[in-house]
Amino acid sequence: MPADTTADAHDGTYELTVTREFIAQHYLTVPDPEPPEGDIHSHRFTIEVEFAADSLGEYGYLVDITEVEALLDDVEGRYRDTLLNDLPEFEGLNPSVEHFARIVCDRFCEELSDDSPDEVTVRVREDDLAWASYRRAT
Repeated sequence: MPADTTADAHDGTYELTVTREFIAQHYLTVPDPEPPEGDIHSHRFTIEVEFAADSLGEYGYLVDITEVEALLDDVEGRYRDTLLNDLPEFEGLNPSVEHFARIVCDRFCEELSDDSPDEVTVRVREDDLAWASYRRAT
């Protein structure tokens, strides 16, 4: 998408975040995890996908929110009510929120058709206290 040439010059960065919640299960594969982390358990995961860029696209958008929501629908459909440990993208990995954030971020960077964001950050929250994020330049 071409840069928005009608916008005034500025020194800041635009950011846009879209979120989605769903329940999924996992168990950690580290030695001697604290209960219940070593047993199959559920989390209400919140996925936050943040886009950042110094300029906007042709129509004054950072990204097409409708496309982002469709990609989040796909992410939710892939992980909702599943055991993350059983999925091929987690094979050989401890299914931590850190790995989960990277996996989702990589997917967005590969599938988003809009090339205007300079950076994509995915934050995965497994509860009100713990979250991890992964940031990638596009």
